[in-house]
Amino acid sequence: MPKHNNKHIILFNYGGGMRGLVPAHIMSRMEEVTGLRMADMVDTFCGPSTGSILNAALNIPKEDAPYRPKFRARHMVRFYERDGIKIFPRDRFRDFRGFIHDFNNRTMKIGQLDSLFKHGHYDPINLKRALRALYGDTKLNQSLKNLIIPVYNIDGDQLTVVSEAGETQEAPVHTKNNFIDEGGHAVWLKKMTLPRNQKATPDVSIFDAVTASCAAPTYFPCHHFEARHQDRHHKIEYSGIDGSIFDNPCISYHGAIKQHIPEDTTPLMIVLGTGYDLKSIKKEDWNRYGGLGVVDPVNDLPLIKILFHASESALVDSFRQEMGSHLFVLNKSMLSSESEAMSSMPSPQIDDASPENLKKLEHFAYSIIEENQHIFDHICHLLVQNRDKGMRGKHNWLRTLRRKYFFK
Repeated sequence: MPKHNNKHIILFNYGGGMRGLVPAHIMSRMEEVTGLRMADMVDTFCGPSTGSILNAALNIPKEDAPYRPKFRARHMVRFYERDGIKIFPRDRFRDFRGFIHDFNNRTMKIGQLDSLFKHGHYDPINLKRALRALYGDTKLNQSLKNLIIPVYNIDGDQLTVVSEAGETQEAPVHTKNNFIDEGGHAVWLKKMTLPRNQKATPDVSIFDAVTASCAAPTYFPCHHFEARHQDRHHKIEYSGIDGSIFDNPCISYHGAIKQHIPEDTTPLMIVLGTGYDLKSIKKEDWNRYGGLGVVDPVNDLPLIKILFHASESALVDSFRQEMGSHLFVLNKSMLSSESEAMSSMPSPQIDDASPENLKKLEHFAYSIIEENQHIFDHICHLLVQNRDKGMRGKHNWLRTLRRKYFFK
């Protein structure tokens, strides 16, 4: 990657439900060390699911000071500690109900069970109340910095088919852009103020975008909402589920960010994880699971976890090569090793909001910082530099304005 004087800092926060407390703690420590807020230091925020909760909240403007962020990262630590147990109330039988519901759908088709077992979902009203309290009616275009919220739209009825001049239904032009597909598709809901390839921000509330990006399969139902795009004459309806279905740092960069970065600017990406939890599976175990077993919570949802990690595992090596020394990752495995007792590790389950697990997640976050202290310190240095660069640009702009209008 060529070196330029201009830098553009990208922050990617992973998904992971209650495990979002990990990057919240890391960012809180960054703000404590630098004395600045994340929105002062980062140019572009991206990431799915619980990462989108964090990113959006850190970019909500204050009511009485619309150019300043309303929340610090420490407020988001409190958010998870206060609202986590409301969003994910303790329920020993949720996984069992979800399994019975799936079994009923495949075999018995008993209508009463469908209502009784509630699809295995948590009640989304608690998540929506918590997010509404955070964001209010703030629109995406009011975000203080560039903000990208990934959503997977499962309803493809409103896909736009790309066609070419002279093409008819009987004689289609077969090109790589000719998508004849009514399936679901990835959606980037984003505000990007960079001059290169700039597009209008869709008219959508941050609440709707984030709620959809957090609708994790088997945990919450999909979130239906509308957005208006300036290049369309009507509103687009979305039925959104968790952006983690397709999103990771590699895909965010190439799919939603790279095309906006000016050619004379060097992108730097900071990746804050929520812990690695993908286990290897022996062939005997996989074959024993069968069709239902690969998505059974009893077996730790092996197929779903593989699908969430597969694309990143395919791209990560080439992405690291491309980014080189401009990629900074703070993350580690949640699977216990010989040096770490199982009892000290937080639960990999994204819905464990117990006080005991919250404390373990805090210790886990600070262990990531301690084990990567040199990288953490360097990131803080880069963040402060980036903020100072922005302040110099603002001061230069003000000086130019004063000369133009007051010193003629």
